[in-house]
Amino acid sequence: MTTNQAAFNQQLLTFIDQSPTPFHAVSTMTEILDKQGFVRLHEKASWGQLKAGRYYVTRNDSSLVAFQLTDTDLAETGWHITGAHTDSPCLRVKPQPEKQSFQLWQLGVEVYGGALLNPWFDRDLSMAGRVTYQDSQRQLHNALVNFKKPLAVVPSLAIHLDREANSSRTVNPQQHLPPILMTLEEEAETPDFRDLLKKQLLKEQPASDCQSVLDFEISLYDTQPSAMTGLEEDFISAARLDNLLSCFSGLKALVEADNHRPAMLVCNDHEEVGSQSASGAQGTFLKSVLQRLQPEPEAYTRMIDQSVFISADNAHAIHPNYADRHDSEHGPLLNRGPVIKTNANQRYATSSQTSALFRQLAEQQNVPVQDFVVRTDMGCGSTIGPLTAGNIGIQTVDVGVPTFAMHSIRELAGSRDGYWLTQILNTFFNHPNK
Repeated sequence: MTTNQAAFNQQLLTFIDQSPTPFHAVSTMTEILDKQGFVRLHEKASWGQLKAGRYYVTRNDSSLVAFQLTDTDLAETGWHITGAHTDSPCLRVKPQPEKQSFQLWQLGVEVYGGALLNPWFDRDLSMAGRVTYQDSQRQLHNALVNFKKPLAVVPSLAIHLDREANSSRTVNPQQHLPPILMTLEEEAETPDFRDLLKKQLLKEQPASDCQSVLDFEISLYDTQPSAMTGLEEDFISAARLDNLLSCFSGLKALVEADNHRPAMLVCNDHEEVGSQSASGAQGTFLKSVLQRLQPEPEAYTRMIDQSVFISADNAHAIHPNYADRHDSEHGPLLNRGPVIKTNANQRYATSSQTSALFRQLAEQQNVPVQDFVVRTDMGCGSTIGPLTAGNIGIQTVDVGVPTFAMHSIRELAGSRDGYWLTQILNTFFNHPNK
């Protein structure tokens, strides 16, 4: 691992640890963009005719579009756009979560996305997310909270009480996943979760004038920090690598891009649950931004025709203990380069033209590239690539970094692949032609 790769990985680990929820991921990204001189725009404001420069806009506090605008004619140059998603499978706290059972305070939770559930047991969990509160003037405000410390756990059932645990244990999300927060005295009332959130908000933001928390979007997360692992630090072990790794790669590439051509990063929320939301890839966010930057219909169509979209989302690496789950000719390896994902049934939006461009970009950086195609007798996942291609009409390639344990509470990636992906994306943002 080179010095540049090591520096990139440390920045990535810090970014992941600062981003336990999509709200925090967008907040962390906007802090970086602010420091780099990007100007914040608001959807409710008039943008007028923007001058050449660097800008960003957010939606729902959980999705972001950042872009570099030049003096070139957008109808002639189009955009080079990279996309990723901010959300990851997790446990979300229900609206009325309070439970008291055998003098223990528990929370009702809902499974968000296609999570691997067993790894959530016996972890030191914390909570973070967004709260909506009312101030003394009865005005509504949003704020982020992050407890950071371990305060919840989902204990496993001892093997003595389930002798078949290692061969046939299943998880009932309603019964088995409510975490334990504290013991309660006999006859004690169940604590109010909103009061807990209010205390935490006032602790983090004493000047917030929070009178009462009316609602919230709170997730549980593992407090174990991200880490470099392996005898030679060959691996990155962290939560939410799918898909904060791609968000960070795209962000870093955009920040470091030169000003030769229009370049854009979109990070959507809700990919793990189908993207059908105002801030998801099936929503209007990206299209709305593009239309505001080129409002004339014919020029807009010409602009889209000259644009290319790289959808970056993690890929399944060949697991050495489950190699039979892969097509042997299309099984990516860790630390052997980013992956081009292809599917004949358009679960990925890759075409020969867009994959060739990605290979050309990688070749310019002397970066290896791999291919992933799912076994023909297995179902194929998808990502924001086909959704964006269909919604915008933009040529798209689906790529990603090979990963183990996708959708687990802790995932594993190679320590070189993320840096290599960033190099390709940076070249893409600087590339003069389509």
